[in-house]
Parts: sequence; structure tokens; C-alpha cells
Amino acid sequence: MDSIKIQIPSLSENIRIIESFIDNAKERFSLNDDIYGNIMIAVTESVTNAIKHGNSGDKSKNVHLSLTIQDNQIVFTIRDEGNGFDHTNLPDPTSPENIDKPGGRGIFLMKHLCDEVNFKDEGRIVELSFYLN
Repeated sequence: MDSIKIQIPSLSENIRIIESFIDNAKERFSLNDDIYGNIMIAVTESVTNAIKHGNSGDKSKNVHLSLTIQDNQIVFTIRDEGNGFDHTNLPDPTSPENIDKPGGRGIFLMKHLCDEVNFKDEGRIVELSFYLN
């Protein structure tokens, strides 16, 4: 099992560090372009949510990102230090009353780009899984 970890303070400009982390993973594990694109969007979206919503932009709180490769899948685990949220009760961004609202599409996007999305620890931990085939 191969695993890499990083943590960043909750500042939106630190997303570029996450992008570099993903670029390094692409090189190290020879990820194909299709999966790489999905990973880049889903993971940066999840980290952005952790910074903005999870840690409420508090730069004294960190976002933790780890990547694990196991059994022909790559799993990114994103953890924030916030209060968590109810991931079972999110508005559908595709319903007519929400279509014009900014935001609210991140988790929807993640669910469509990943093979699996799991929330743990009351929403403070998100696991994004991608199958390598």
C-alpha cells in the first residue's frame, strides 16, 4: 500500500499546493489523463469546501490530504478541523429552485467525478475513490 500525506493552512491560495500534490501523484503513479482530470476537479473542490465551509477560512486550522493506493484504486482523504455538516441533507443543485444559486454544486460534482464518495466523522472527513484500470 502506497500512501502520501500533506497538510495546508486554510487559505484559498494554498489550492495551488494541492494541484502540485496531484500533479506529483500523476507522475508517480502514471495516472491517465481522464482520471487525472476528474481527480484534479474533485479533490480541489473538496479541499476548497474544507477551507471555506469546514474550517470557515480560519487559517489557524489545517486541511489534511492523504492519498492511498490499494487494490487497484486511488483514494484521496480530505479532513478539516471544523464542526462537520449533515451530508445526507443537501439541496439538489439541479432542481429548478436551486439552478441559479451560486455554490452548492461541489459535492454533486464530486459524486459524478469519483467512483465512490464517503463521508466520515460527521462530514469532517471525505474519501474520494477512483478505480485504476
